[in-house]
Amino acid sequence: MDWQEISGNWVYIPRQPRAIVHFLGGAFVAAAPHLTYRLLLEDLGKQGYVTIATPFINTFDHRAIASDVYNSFEDTLELLQNRRYLPTSLPVYGVGHSMGCKLHLLIGSMYDVKRSGNILISFNNFSARDAVPLMGQMPQEFTMEFTPNPQETLDLIAEYYDVSDNLIIKFNNDTIDQSYTLGQLLTKIFPGKVSTQVINGSHITPLGQNFLQWQSTPQSFTPFDAIRQWIDREVNRDLYQLKREILRWLDPVNS
Repeated sequence: MDWQEISGNWVYIPRQPRAIVHFLGGAFVAAAPHLTYRLLLEDLGKQGYVTIATPFINTFDHRAIASDVYNSFEDTLELLQNRRYLPTSLPVYGVGHSMGCKLHLLIGSMYDVKRSGNILISFNNFSARDAVPLMGQMPQEFTMEFTPNPQETLDLIAEYYDVSDNLIIKFNNDTIDQSYTLGQLLTKIFPGKVSTQVINGSHITPLGQNFLQWQSTPQSFTPFDAIRQWIDREVNRDLYQLKREILRWLDPVNS
C-alpha cells in the first residue's frame, strides 16, 4: 500500500477496502497531510479504511476552502469509482483535525453530502485575531476576519448541518480546543447521535510519527527490535489511543 497523488488528493487504498475516509488536517500542516498525519492514516489503512486526504492552504475565506476541498474530494472519488479502483457501495466518513473539523462542518452545512458520519478531532473556531500569529498585535481597527466568522460558523451548523452521526474527540491537555461548545450544539440538533470522548493527549497528538521504521521478521527479531517497539509505544501512546477510539466508533462490533 503506497500513497498516490490523484487529482490533487493523496490517496491510500488497502487491498480490501471497507469504507472511505475523507481526511482534512489542521491549518498549518494541511498542505501535505499524507506526511504530517502519516502514522494515523496508514494505521487506519491497515484496518481497511481508504484515505482520501485533501491538502489545502489556509486563507481567511474558509467557505471557499470548504468548497474547494469538497469538490476536489468528489472529483477524485468519482475517478476512482469510474476506474473501478473502488466500489460505489462503500460508506464515506469525514475525519478532520482542528481546522479540518470546521471545514467538514461547513461542507455538511453547505452541501447535500452523503456521509455515514463525521469524526471531529480537536475542534476550534477562533477569530482571526486569536488564531493567526501576530494578528493579536495589530491595531484594534484592523478588522480582517475569517469567513464565516466564529458566530456565523455556529449559526450555519445550527441551521443547515445535516450529518447526524458524529464522534467528537477532545484531548485532556489541549488548551485551544472548543469541542465542548460544538458538542452542546450538535447534541441539540441530533439527540442521541453524538458521541464525545475525552482522551489523553494534546492538540498535536494526531501528528505523531514513527521515526523508528526499520523492519524485522520473526526469525530476525532481536532485543533491539523489542526496545524499538517499546519506544514507539511510549512515544505514541496517546496517538494509539486516538486510533483505537476512531476504529471503535467506525466499527464497534469488530473493534
